[in-house]
Amino acid sequence: MWNIKRKITVQCHPGLPPFAANELRSLGFPVTEEANMHVVTEGTLHDCMYLNLHLRTGNRILWEMGGFELKDSEGLYKNIFEMPWETIIPNDGYFSIHSFAKHESINDTRYPNLKAKDAIVDRIKSKTGRRPDSGNDFNEAVVYFFWNRENCTVYIDTSGETISKHTYRKMPFKAPVAEPLAAAIVQATEWSPSIPLINPMCGSGTIAIEAALKAANIAPGLNRHNFGFKHLIGFDNNAWKTMLASAKSKVNAKINVTIIGSDRDMKALQAARTNAAEAGVASMIKWELCPYENTTLPDGEGIIILNPEYGERMGEESELEAVYKGIGDFFKQRCQGKRGFIFTGNLNLIKKVGLRSSAKWPFFNAKIDSRLVAYDMYEGSKKN
Repeated sequence: MWNIKRKITVQCHPGLPPFAANELRSLGFPVTEEANMHVVTEGTLHDCMYLNLHLRTGNRILWEMGGFELKDSEGLYKNIFEMPWETIIPNDGYFSIHSFAKHESINDTRYPNLKAKDAIVDRIKSKTGRRPDSGNDFNEAVVYFFWNRENCTVYIDTSGETISKHTYRKMPFKAPVAEPLAAAIVQATEWSPSIPLINPMCGSGTIAIEAALKAANIAPGLNRHNFGFKHLIGFDNNAWKTMLASAKSKVNAKINVTIIGSDRDMKALQAARTNAAEAGVASMIKWELCPYENTTLPDGEGIIILNPEYGERMGEESELEAVYKGIGDFFKQRCQGKRGFIFTGNLNLIKKVGLRSSAKWPFFNAKIDSRLVAYDMYEGSKKN
């Protein structure tokens, strides 16, 4: 089973599939499909181990078991019962199920999960004489199925708990950007470690930390101890240890890089420092307690990324207009020769920056429709 090559679906936050696709290609995997919330490649369960370890912009790595046409929940039981679960889930183990189910026959979305669970348990008991336990914890084997109208596809969720949590964020502070989103923002800027990255309004430091992790080639799964694939029949712990050792050997924590994060809130910087230390990149980032406009800007080229407040509550938007205008002035007056980026969930406030953007990327921060907007600050005239 572990060496069989099948479709692998990488689930992502909305807006991140293009960046996950770039990552897959850079890791040597083909991209066969790209949708709003997933990317499809192919590989074995061993490949799923590798992707869980290395992928920065994904949420879950799903290995396809099979698909079928489906008219009702009884058909779900029958088709799932026919799959060889006794070769995948230990009969003395534990598994959980989650799903997407949309069909006219479904009145209670919990019911299809129950039918799928019964099918797996009954199949394993019929083949081995013993039934595994099941429940809602995602800390062992995990099964996922996607049932939309007349079609259903069943997967092994090789991640278990989502890999969107990169394990280092012990102090999230307020309204933090999720780690995969921060990694995608850094990727979108086309930043390379040879030029400075400056992150004013850094909050709990996620964007700066993700840049440092990328620069040092620290795989996001290195410090995580549990994955769904570890609880499947045939899991080779020695192969996993070899994979971990290979990833660790490629870390370059002594790389010469300039990353600066600043915030005017001491509590934010305390959170950022704690998180950076937990991520193993404390020595790579310089933190400054100051307003964004006083942040140190090295001479020459540079990437500047700001994530200002959005003004979600009534009355806040008008108060923040001056902030966004101030960022535009900061770009014009202090950032010549650099490229500035604003990530925001307020599409009205971005108009107050007062500069012509050079590019925009659509994202979602949680459920907030957001944009990453780029501004090129030329030294002299754009023509020159």
